Amino acid sequence: MEKEKIYGELVDSDGRCVHWHSKLDVIANRCETCGKFYACYQCHNDAENHVFGRYNQLINEQIVMCGVCGHQMTYTRYDEIDQCDQCETPFNPGCSLHKHLYVY
Repeated sequence: MEKEKIYGELVDSDGRCVHWHSKLDVIANRCETCGKFYACYQCHNDAENHVFGRYNQLINEQIVMCGVCGHQMTYTRYDEIDQCDQCETPFNPGCSLHKHLYVY
């Protein structure tokens, strides 16, 4: 299965953008308003005519995606793990500091 496009500024093949580009910055989040996966909220807010639409974190929809392999997961699942279930790429633990920007 082909991975869904990750939008953002200077996004590399693993979903890193101009704002977040460490080896561990591989998560894309889906905007509730436009439905697109973005590398980060800053890229989204720079490109769209609306602010990043947050999802209810308990919703049972796949709103988080691994930029390396394209595996999609619910936010609840993402919050439980520290690496991708499919490709085992580690995730940046610092992303939890920005949780409030993506879910409520």
